[in-house]
Amino acid sequence: MKIKAFSKINLGLEVLKKRDDGYHDIRTLFQSISLHDLLDFEISSSGLIRIKGSDPTISWGEDNLVYRAAYIMKQQSTTNKKIEISVEKKIPAGAGLGGGSSDAAVTLLVLNKLLGLNLRKEELMEFGRGLGADVPYFLQGGLCIGTGKGDQISLADEISKHFCVLVQEGTPVSTESVYKSFFRSLTSRDKDSKIIEFLNTRSLGELENDLEETVFKLHPQIKEVKSLVRETDPVLTLVSGTGSVVFGIFRKKDKAKAALENIKKVYPAVFAETLNREEYWSRLMHGV
Repeated sequence: MKIKAFSKINLGLEVLKKRDDGYHDIRTLFQSISLHDLLDFEISSSGLIRIKGSDPTISWGEDNLVYRAAYIMKQQSTTNKKIEISVEKKIPAGAGLGGGSSDAAVTLLVLNKLLGLNLRKEELMEFGRGLGADVPYFLQGGLCIGTGKGDQISLADEISKHFCVLVQEGTPVSTESVYKSFFRSLTSRDKDSKIIEFLNTRSLGELENDLEETVFKLHPQIKEVKSLVRETDPVLTLVSGTGSVVFGIFRKKDKAKAALENIKKVYPAVFAETLNREEYWSRLMHGV
């Protein structure tokens, strides 16, 4: 069985406070986009879990989120099925696009069916929270608000179709290092929340990513990427999550394509489009 695992961008990200467990409470807007990995699942009578992938820079051992998701689902099964998963990577690692989390979410979803577990989505999302903060989002898709560590997901009214240029200068960014280096007074965050304002006005151009300045401090070259993308006049340009991808989002497809061609002269870049929840699930299951 082959299934697509789609990526996301963060249309806005606000850091609210540092938690007692060392993590941060955030508020973010997740948006599905069409860039995807392709996972191939094979189940046989009995045996071990085996994972392989096309990106040699990624560990495909027991520490991989796909392996960990498969292990959880195998533990739920009363049989000892052999699980083999092959991952064709298109979503770059360390980019802020949630590729590993999406792959893990799809693994939970598919093995729930193939192993005949029939677990509810809420149960799968709870397993996902144990794997990573972004994983539960990919069991919803479309436009969602993430709170807590980003793992508490609420559905939001969708935006219209937009088109994206995703630019990666090539530097992988450590999420842990960005949050460890982040510092700002958080006492009045709710009063000036651009995300709350967006939910009322639907004005994309006002959204912000609180982590950008920290990313730029650690990796100044990513700030140069954003400056270049801004020159193409997108509706919004931000670092996605903790980076390293910078995206520009456009209302018109032809404008996005023109921006892509200009940016590709300097940096690697790819085109994608936003997916609402209906499109997300339709494309996710297409061809399965």
